[in-house]
Amino acid sequence: MLYYLIKYVIGPLLLLIFRPLVYGKQNLRVKGKAIFVSNHISLADPILIALCSPRIVHFMAKSELFKNKLANLFLRSCLAFPVNRKSADLASLKTAIKVLNQDKVFGIFPEGKRSVTDDMDEFEKGAAFLAVRTGAPIIPIYIHPWSWRMMHPKILVGRPINTVELVAEANKTILIDVVTNKIADAINALKIELEATDCR
Repeated sequence: MLYYLIKYVIGPLLLLIFRPLVYGKQNLRVKGKAIFVSNHISLADPILIALCSPRIVHFMAKSELFKNKLANLFLRSCLAFPVNRKSADLASLKTAIKVLNQDKVFGIFPEGKRSVTDDMDEFEKGAAFLAVRTGAPIIPIYIHPWSWRMMHPKILVGRPINTVELVAEANKTILIDVVTNKIADAINALKIELEATDCR
């Protein structure tokens, strides 16, 4: 499968070229099911995260990218599957839940689209829904925009967010909002921490 070719054959060369600096990489070594959530800077973000992760990561991608036959074949070979961002796409949610229930890693960008500025957009609720539905821990990730554009990306990976504890403690009527805010707060905290260091 193309994913494994890129990760294990082409990947080492790409890592030598881009030399990503990953802080908190031990947090990517989570066992069992997990949801990787990250800010979204570039179309290559999924490749960057997949190369830096010791685990195989399955991603959603906007359905428009799958309309071309070659692109569809390429993306599916990279373990990506389509999501319709204009409506509640139950099929894509079911696919993500299936991935997580098989104790695999699912990656998602909760902003829903690439940021056109260095600031993060409002987070959508899909990641929180999946975490609550499956009990998967959430691994927050922040990619520094400037360093990525300079082709020497710096990434900070936070400690896992225990979804089971959040579900037990939060008011059920606002549970999804609570988890969404927790994800946003975690990634914003990583942003502040990483940008406080010398990222140049």
